[in-house]
Amino acid sequence: MLNAIGSVSSVDTFGPVGTKPTAAAGAVAGSDFSQVLANVATDAIGTVRAGEATAISGIEGKASIQSVVAAVMAAEQTLQAAVSIRDKVVSAYQEISRMAI
Repeated sequence: MLNAIGSVSSVDTFGPVGTKPTAAAGAVAGSDFSQVLANVATDAIGTVRAGEATAISGIEGKASIQSVVAAVMAAEQTLQAAVSIRDKVVSAYQEISRMAI
């Protein structure tokens, strides 16, 4: 499932619970917008994969319930942020396409 997600861009500016935002969230001056989006997407995919791996470890009894909940909630937050940003981008594109030239 996550291999298919790897080819899709998504955004995570929050990262795992209790961590500071990534460098991509604070856009480094002079960096290309597409590069910033690529970095954010990579971070988001990593967060979702980490949440899935921790959940599997929890099922196997190798991880505590607290770490499983924290990882799954971080993955959920990442997915919600990605969906919200995707919706805003689609809305902006539709608005631009309706403009008279």
